[in-house]
Formats: sequence, C-alpha cells, structure tokens
Amino acid sequence: MAPPDPAAVRRRPARGGVRADERALAPDLARGLMLLLIVLSNTGFFLYTAEYGPTGWHPVDGSAVDRAVRFAMITALDLRVYPLFAFLFGYGMMRLYARQTAAGASGRAAVALLRRRSLWLLVFGGVHAALFLGGDILGVYGVVSLVLGALLLRRSDRALLFWAAAAYLPMCVAALTSVGDLSAAPGSTPLPEPSFTAYAAGAESALAAVGVRLTTWAFLVGFAVLGFPMYAAMLLGFWAARRRVLEEPHRHLRLLRRTAVAGVAIGWAGGLPAALAHSGLLDVPAAALGEDGLLGQVQSATGVPGGLGYAAVITLVAMRLPTRVRRSAPVRAVAATGARSLSCYLAHSALFSPVLAAWGLGLGAHLGSATVAAFAIGVWLLTVVAAAALDRAGRRGPAEALLRRLVYGRPAPTGPGAPG
Repeated sequence: MAPPDPAAVRRRPARGGVRADERALAPDLARGLMLLLIVLSNTGFFLYTAEYGPTGWHPVDGSAVDRAVRFAMITALDLRVYPLFAFLFGYGMMRLYARQTAAGASGRAAVALLRRRSLWLLVFGGVHAALFLGGDILGVYGVVSLVLGALLLRRSDRALLFWAAAAYLPMCVAALTSVGDLSAAPGSTPLPEPSFTAYAAGAESALAAVGVRLTTWAFLVGFAVLGFPMYAAMLLGFWAARRRVLEEPHRHLRLLRRTAVAGVAIGWAGGLPAALAHSGLLDVPAAALGEDGLLGQVQSATGVPGGLGYAAVITLVAMRLPTRVRRSAPVRAVAATGARSLSCYLAHSALFSPVLAAWGLGLGAHLGSATVAAFAIGVWLLTVVAAAALDRAGRRGPAEALLRRLVYGRPAPTGPGAPG
C-alpha cells in the first residue's frame, strides 16, 4: 500500500465542519431569528411604485399601519441587523478555527481553511446578486472575513478589543462631524434615488436587472474594505467566541445582561430620531436624513451596540427556556433554520425577487410597507417549515452541504484499502 502524500495530508482539514451534537441552542436560535429581521429589512427594496422621501430607503406614503411598520423598522431594524449578522459570523469563524486547531490542525492550516471558505462565500454572493438580490451580504462578509482572518484571527484578546474599538471610532467621529447638517438650508441637498433603483426591483427587463444588481453588489463588496461597523462587530464576535459566551451563557451572565440592556437601549435611542423625522414628527433638514447625514450616521454608530444587544437578549432567553420549551417544535424549528442560515437566506431572495420585482410577477407594485412585511414574515415561515423538515430527516441545507463540500473536499476514505 502506498504511503499517503504528505502534501495532501497537510492540505486536508484536521476535521470536518460542526457536527449536529456540537450545536448550541443560543447561536442557532439567534441566527434563525436574525433571518426574520433581515428579510424584513429587505422589504423596502421592492416597493418600486411607492413615493420615497429624503432617505431614499423607506416610502413616505401609505396608510397609518404602513407608517407604524416603518417607524418600528427604522427604530429597531435599520443598520442593527447587519452588525448582528457580522457578530454571529465572526463568532462562527472563531469557533471553526478553534475546532480545527483542537483537532490537531496548525493555526496556519486553519486560517487557510477559513480563507477558502471566505472565497467561496464571495462566489456564492456573486451568484446570489446576479440572480436575485443586489444587496447580497455574503460577498461583503466574505471580503471582511478575508481581511480579518488574515490579519487578526490569531491575535491576542487585547488586540481584538483594541482593533474593534479602532474600527468603531470612525463611526462616532462621522456622527459628530455631521452635526452641521442641522443648519443646512432647505433644498440644499438633492433627494437621493430610491433604494429600488440600485436593486433593480423596478426594472422591466430581467437581463437589465442582472447588470444593475451586479453593479450594486460590486460597489458594496468593494466598499466592504472600509466597512468599519462590520469589522467592529466581527472582531467582537471573535473575542466572544474564545470565551464561548453564547454556548456557556451561565458563565457570562453579567456581561450578557449589561449588553442586552445597554445595547438595545442605545440601538433604539439611536434609531428613534430617524424614525421621528421620517414620520414628520421631528423637523430636520433633508441633509440630516440622508444615508451620510447626521441621523443616518447616528443610526450607523448605534447599530453595533444594538446588534450586540439583540444577540445578548436572544442568548439570555434561550438559557432561561424550560426544557420542555427548548424541545418544543417551534423552538427546534427556528434553531433548525439558524443551523441552515445560508440556505434559508438564499431561499428568501428566491421567493422574494421573482414574485415582487417588476421583471417577475410585479407584486411589489401593489403592496405597501405593512403588506410587504406580512409577505416577508410568510416567506420566513416557509423556510422555517422547510428547515424543520430537513432537521427531522437529519439533512443539512443544500447550500450548507455544497459549501461544506467545496471547503472541506471529499471525506477522507476509511476502512480496508484506504491510504495510510
């Protein structure tokens, strides 16, 4: 029998991905609920016949229910969900690195595995953008994880916290330097294009929509190199994963409680002025409302603590759930969704875009903020049911299975006749 090729052995991961018996409830529950928040956040991209205001992201017309839904979303969701996703993504990266090194892989080999995973996520994101959603976040997190994986994954805890603070500081500075927007003259700032134009929801041609989505995606991926909120949240995910904060919350109760209370309070307080201004209850110049304006910058700066607060709240709730509730069908189904977050995230777009966009069935032309939110909840529930069915069958999500195969390769042969 020929001896194994040493180079192939060095390239082979020390072990495969996370096993079902290694999964903890809190991270999967957080990812499952996060997907609901993400699909709700994406609804504004598809209301292409609505009237948009100074932000370009949310309509200003519609019923009282529409206005109430927008108020809640601007306060609690906008620029809060993506830092939550980044934190959980960073947490998962560090746990993957720890599992590999614990199984005998060198730090360099584990980083190489993560680099391969990030590159494949970039490919997944490009395909996702071409087919369905220009606002794809897989490519963004692929780029950010490439940078952080290469530079900071193996650094000390002190270095992680230092660079997280360094990444967070520019957002605070940007908010402070935007105070002058409050004195801008009326009409001095042109209204931005509504969000649906960059995401091609209003395009009649499916082929033309592909070009618009890919252009938007390429800009987002390129801009991700300067994505300071993502860096800060992901680095804090690295730090928390080393302490297994989500898997062992009983050891970190003080941290979790303080993060939950302070994070949610700061997050909502930072989103409230933008919600009041959008609703016409707070009179500010249009310059303060834009994405780069004062209120937008405040939303961005407070989004990181808001996202961390959500992660802490979900972890504390998961820890306090009675055993019978933890084992109940609804909780298990949401956790199964989180365990298959990549497949469910892609499924959302596959169910959203062809139904809502003008190049598809065009339903977005007939919906408002409230009805499209109800549609989004229905889409999320469909993926929850599908994830629960896959969980009962003992199967991974199709996207997870494909990514696992691409990252880890074929399982090493075992048994009689296997090399070595």
